[in-house]
Amino acid sequence: MKKRFSIKRILLYGVLSVISLLLLAPLAWMISTSLKPMSEVVTFPPSLIPKNVMWDNYRVAIQSFPFFSYMGNTLFITSLVVIGTLLSNSFIAYGFSKISFPLKNVWFALVLSTMMIPSFVTMIPQYIVFSKLGWVGTYLPLIVPSFFGNAFSIFLLRQFYLSINDELIEAAQLDGANHLYIWSHLMVPLTKPALITVGILSFNGTWNDFVGPLLYIHDEARYTLQLGLQVFQNQSTTQWNLLMAAASLTLLPTIILFFVAQKYFMEGMDLSGASKG
Repeated sequence: MKKRFSIKRILLYGVLSVISLLLLAPLAWMISTSLKPMSEVVTFPPSLIPKNVMWDNYRVAIQSFPFFSYMGNTLFITSLVVIGTLLSNSFIAYGFSKISFPLKNVWFALVLSTMMIPSFVTMIPQYIVFSKLGWVGTYLPLIVPSFFGNAFSIFLLRQFYLSINDELIEAAQLDGANHLYIWSHLMVPLTKPALITVGILSFNGTWNDFVGPLLYIHDEARYTLQLGLQVFQNQSTTQWNLLMAAASLTLLPTIILFFVAQKYFMEGMDLSGASKG
């Protein structure tokens, strides 16, 4: 039995290793290209390991377009979106999990049903609404919707809240605490892993968003990094090594964030994590 179990584990790790290598291959190729001179980039057959490592590509890439200005714009939008996402979704999820009101399950089902609507279906109606409000050309269409909840985040946090014993809330209510106090001082600290998970997903989605800024931001000074990379690529002659260097720097914050918060991210995806804590 032990031998059979070890063989299964070896096969499992082998399959997972192959899948991991396939998923990491584009990242490895991007970093490799970013360290090559342009003469090596166009060489055939291509090689993964650069013969002449060009660390200076990163400095040149940063100086080739307003990298830090675009990064500041992206960080500003992303920070506000993460704050809005955490506040709105955690509060709505608390209401659906711990507060009784008429037709609660029906309303929750309606919220979940919005997950089945592709974002491209609502893109034109949203643009028309934001245009009527005079928000086109500003960051408001990218930030304000995050303060009104997201179906997936509400579902994830609600399931986490449901694992918390109701006796804690009843005890707090006996001491005179209202729902706002219970949510902010009791539920939020107990669901930190789930909130961090939602924050990471929101950060990644907003940081890497291209379509939203493309639709609503027209002033080049307000561009995000994703739009900046597109502008850099559309220059007269694309320097692929410099483009990959800029793309690597753009990807770096999301990689750092995941590794720093990896523990909480894994706990947040475990819906029984709250009861364990």
